[in-house]
Amino acid sequence: MNERERKSKKMEAEVLLEKVREIEAAKSKPDEELPDKNNTSKILKENRELSAPMSEAETKKILSAKSRRSFLIGGATALVGIFGWRWMPDETKQSILRSTFEFNERVSQVFYRPKRFAPEFSPELAGARVNGGEGLSGDFNVADWRLRVGGLANRMEDLILTLDDIKNLPRVEMTTELKCIEGWSIIVNWAGARFSDFAAKYLPKTRSGNAPDIQNSPEDLMRYVSLVTPDEGYYVGWDLPSILHPQTLLAYEMNGSPLLAEHGAPLRLASPTKYGIKQIKRIGRIEFTDERPRDFWAERGYDWYSGH
Repeated sequence: MNERERKSKKMEAEVLLEKVREIEAAKSKPDEELPDKNNTSKILKENRELSAPMSEAETKKILSAKSRRSFLIGGATALVGIFGWRWMPDETKQSILRSTFEFNERVSQVFYRPKRFAPEFSPELAGARVNGGEGLSGDFNVADWRLRVGGLANRMEDLILTLDDIKNLPRVEMTTELKCIEGWSIIVNWAGARFSDFAAKYLPKTRSGNAPDIQNSPEDLMRYVSLVTPDEGYYVGWDLPSILHPQTLLAYEMNGSPLLAEHGAPLRLASPTKYGIKQIKRIGRIEFTDERPRDFWAERGYDWYSGH
């Protein structure tokens, strides 16, 4: 794919994204202004032309011809795509994947609403599954654990916290679905402190230098949050709006008991807004930053945003 083709693809993605924004903005209008909010053709003011009335026999004949044509074209396109992908240079493949991830992220941000909650379930449905051990070194001693927090207002050095400091924040319990990017999911009961309560208490830096206002001026805060395990073997980056969602927890209990080592004891992240690869176990350091942080799996070809 040359530079001209890349620019063309980018323009097409931007047009599509603008259409998505237009539909979302229209749906927020009062019913009297837009009574048919599910009709995207009317929202986008697209003209539709209807054909002349046809008999049932004529309709079947046309649909049958279209089906055969679609099957042949679809099959040929699939074969071209498969062989084309194999012959494509790695640089071009990475460019296509990167553009797709960036477009998916922008669309996800359009649909994101801080008050849109994921479904919650009965705690009786909760289960457990061990998956992913990066950053969970075997020589770790829970009794020695401390949480380091950087990027706070009026502080030059990291703040050092204990688990009791986290437990002194309002306790929240939720039973939500944990989804893995591999395709499986499981319902889990979590207990811990909302990350938004944590941020409101310890106050991250702002970009303007004004006093932090978590509730009313989140756009003035640092844009990202970096979370790293104590051994620095695993690290994730979050966008601030997602991590401040009310269902994003600094969790210290799972299914009614303190976290086990394999599930991230003593403190991990839990949220139904992102895939499991972003829900880091055994958090050792949190930093508020204005630069997009490193992310373990994004560096290995996965989507940095990883929302669903």
